[in-house]
Amino acid sequence: MQREQVLEQNGLAPTTSFAMMAEAVACQEQDIKRFWPDREALLYDALRYHSQQVDTWRRKLLLDETLKPEQKLLARYEMLAEAVNNNRYPGCLFIAACSFYPQPEHPIHQVADQQKRASWQYTHDLLSELQTDNPTLVAHQMELILEGCLSRLLVKRKVQEVEIARLLAEDVLNFALCRRNGALT
Repeated sequence: MQREQVLEQNGLAPTTSFAMMAEAVACQEQDIKRFWPDREALLYDALRYHSQQVDTWRRKLLLDETLKPEQKLLARYEMLAEAVNNNRYPGCLFIAACSFYPQPEHPIHQVADQQKRASWQYTHDLLSELQTDNPTLVAHQMELILEGCLSRLLVKRKVQEVEIARLLAEDVLNFALCRRNGALT
């Protein structure tokens, strides 16, 4: 949907106005306001929609029997690199939403936080499937890498950040697999 692409490219800054959104999607500002009375309503709806897209992508990936669990864990970096190469920064919306709306009870914060928890659960489930030593700790480590990458993308907007994060996540995963097999203990 176009509203997510505008937000992915321009972020959640106050300068991302209804006028900017209307121009980007080639419609009248009044048409947007008819569906979303204010910026928060638009943002909430866009985050919910984007969250559903990410959830669907994760489900498809989990059901893909051609990929090993290790590949499923690192696939998000391939998708993220492709998005960044297209000037889109999808995961950054969730990181920025938690920053812009830090109150845990705020609906926008809750949608973003729920997506972050779903990402952690995805990682934890795959690490458990791999029978890694301490999948909870390793999931936290891998999610910190991903969130750090997304935070850097908010500022740098360079695909190299994704590649560096992927390599680091791969190292953490390899260390966890080595520990599972009794090495490094």
